[in-house]
Amino acid sequence: MVLCRSQLLSRSQWVHPEVRLTVGNFPGAGEFMANDCRLDARTKLLMITGPNMGGKSTFMRQVALIALLAAVGSYVPATACRLGPMDAIHTRIGAADDLANAQSTFMLEMTEGAAILHGATEQSLVLMDEIGRGTSTFDGLALASAIASHLHDKSRSFTLFATHYFELTEFPAKHAQALNCHVSAVESGKSGEERIVFLHEIQPGPASRSYGVQVARLAGMPASLVRQARATLEALEAKASAGAAQFDLFAAPPPVAVREPSALDAAMAAIDPDTLSPREALELVYRLKKLSQDA
Repeated sequence: MVLCRSQLLSRSQWVHPEVRLTVGNFPGAGEFMANDCRLDARTKLLMITGPNMGGKSTFMRQVALIALLAAVGSYVPATACRLGPMDAIHTRIGAADDLANAQSTFMLEMTEGAAILHGATEQSLVLMDEIGRGTSTFDGLALASAIASHLHDKSRSFTLFATHYFELTEFPAKHAQALNCHVSAVESGKSGEERIVFLHEIQPGPASRSYGVQVARLAGMPASLVRQARATLEALEAKASAGAAQFDLFAAPPPVAVREPSALDAAMAAIDPDTLSPREALELVYRLKKLSQDA
């Protein structure tokens, strides 16, 4: 693996310590899938899509762990690793609330996200895992797109940005240093009863779908519920495809309107309260009132 000022690259027969420990307890669970990662001056942000349980978070943790081990001079479980200057690893992974401090999951997510945006630099590694999921779809999508744009355009950090918002796969089309990638999965079985198989392999390009209903079936949801969810999903997708073209999520914010100074503003700016007599102050109040009515 490599993380340097111009390049972050991972090429390894990597074994994630936590995953390896878990897999070792389940014979036949399979070997850990090693994936390469490259971030450099031309690619600063990877937009990662794919199904739940597909391996997005594990891939992100893999990159962060290799970077951390290499930075402290430790053995690195990789075939090749190049690491340049790195000042910090910033992560926003996981969902949990903080009841003791009266913070919801979303508030905690935003607080940690704000700390990352204020602290990340061009030499930082940033991991953002499904930011914006704790609120409504439109709010979450709007915030996720703005956060990704800030990391790409202003922080310019090496960033792994995992999301289920497929609208964000348009991000690389308007941001030169961003690329799409996804964790692969396939379906098997007859129509209506497909079973999902996770390949845990990072491939270029956006994911074709999220497989949420299939994951719910895999988790043991009742068959009738899965059929209802599938029918609802198909109806929603048909409605969405028949709708208007997607709004430009990555358009620059409108400029702040600059108001021309009014006569009232000029009068207020000319006041020196310490030099006014009581009578002058009273006359000034009447004059300012008249100006406010004329404005």
